[in-house]
Amino acid sequence: MTYCVGILVEEGLVMIADTRTNAGLDDISTYRKLHMFTKPGERVLALASAGNLSVTQSVLSLLTEGVEDPDTGKPETIYDAPTMFRAAQLIGRAIRKVRAIERAGFEAAQLRFEVSFLFGGQIGDGPMSLYMIYSAGNFIACSQDAPFLQIGEHKYGKPILDRAVTYRTDIYDALKVGLVSMDSTMRSNLGVGLPIDLTVIRRNTCDTEVLHRIEAGEPYFHDLRERWSAALRAAHRAIPRPPYGPGVK
Repeated sequence: MTYCVGILVEEGLVMIADTRTNAGLDDISTYRKLHMFTKPGERVLALASAGNLSVTQSVLSLLTEGVEDPDTGKPETIYDAPTMFRAAQLIGRAIRKVRAIERAGFEAAQLRFEVSFLFGGQIGDGPMSLYMIYSAGNFIACSQDAPFLQIGEHKYGKPILDRAVTYRTDIYDALKVGLVSMDSTMRSNLGVGLPIDLTVIRRNTCDTEVLHRIEAGEPYFHDLRERWSAALRAAHRAIPRPPYGPGVK
């Protein structure tokens, strides 16, 4: 299982992804799921993946080797796409190409073709964007009304995002809330775990401001987890008991 979240606020973009993969309780590994494609000053692109590892790796390879452009017939890579929208379309074409190649094998093994991506960043002076790309190759865009997207095991980390993140949220507050969201998911699903990869990209810089991996035992993340747990316990105690028991008026 996987959990990845992207948060697009006024100041820029935050992307966070765990690294745990498993093919059963006794087959757990660590693989990077947050991938960066950068040409500083020209483009900065972040791609987080969830789903079948072999499929995501094949898609990533096609994005750097090239997928045929239906308009020109020439191969196009993630570094050639002129806009974020065109780059999202390219990822969709790469997914469909992998599906076409692997369909027979997946069907013979009775495996589901499961893959999804969060894709965010900025190209040139175009708009900063964040997309969720589905296994069919179609995609949706993040909006100011709902300034975050999630893939993988999203249900445990969504409530804090719903309550605490708006488009006007400070970018490092968005990172903090995103990490709380990741912690909530890790506590409820052992299939999501450390290390955690994250990036912060400030709007109109076309470069990464932060690219960091949180390892087990890192002091800040440990402190964040403990403080959030304590805050929840304090909030629980501060709320009056429900007035529904026998003899309560």
